[in-house]
Amino acid sequence: MSIVTIRNVEFFNNPARFLDPYHFRVTFECIAPLKDDLEWKLIYVSSPGNEELDQELDDCLVGPVPVGVNSFEFEGLAPDPAKIPTEDVLGVAALILTGSYRDQEFVRVGYYQNTEYDNEDMKATPPEKIQFDRLVRDISTKLRVTRFQIKWDVAPQSQGYAAAGAAASAAVPSANDLD
Repeated sequence: MSIVTIRNVEFFNNPARFLDPYHFRVTFECIAPLKDDLEWKLIYVSSPGNEELDQELDDCLVGPVPVGVNSFEFEGLAPDPAKIPTEDVLGVAALILTGSYRDQEFVRVGYYQNTEYDNEDMKATPPEKIQFDRLVRDISTKLRVTRFQIKWDVAPQSQGYAAAGAAASAAVPSANDLD
């Protein structure tokens, strides 16, 4: 059983210009006091077959975390265009939000992001050289949540949890339906 469960992720600027920072609020519930901070990371995946091209856009520590429902706002930089292969700029990429406690990832929320030009002419006939200032991104509300059982330093009263390293994955229809 997880001590921390994401309840909602709300993007404030979606859709947005490709070069705009990501701005969102994460709401989560904590069912037992934690001794250390939670670490959150935002990762942009342009080329799924090559992890070396993944870009960590930002990370933050949140804590101390009281028992109950908590939230924080997160702003992450846009991906560095120079690190994205030209053939991977337009179309679908992935945006991943991870939550960790004591260097153990306990949740991963993945979104698809579609990137295209901001007008029909450029969509129909893209310029030879990518014009990043003319690109817009749209993050899908269909997401995938993967939860990992980790070794928390506390356990909720009268509830056990699975061995460290176990993972569960489920498609989630929208951010408002996260449990």
